[in-house]
Amino acid sequence: MIISRIAGATRVLGKSQGFLGLPLRDEIREVKIGEDVVRCRAMVTSWEPTPDEVAKIAAGAPVYLCGLGTDHPPVMLDVGEAPELSE
Repeated sequence: MIISRIAGATRVLGKSQGFLGLPLRDEIREVKIGEDVVRCRAMVTSWEPTPDEVAKIAAGAPVYLCGLGTDHPPVMLDVGEAPELSE
């Protein structure tokens, strides 16, 4: 996956730590938890799949999110292998 700059980006994570930098947009989102709707802070990023990843996704491969560490550091997205079709 290729990091892209999200429209309305409010900050960039990781650049000062030597990473490429992950532009993100801070938002407030409404999330339903049980019967309640809760407003919570969210960080939204934008990613573009490579042509190879597009082909894998089109074939049914899952997309994986890998969070490094235990705090909210920069993250990586990856595309898994396409599942084999059973006959």
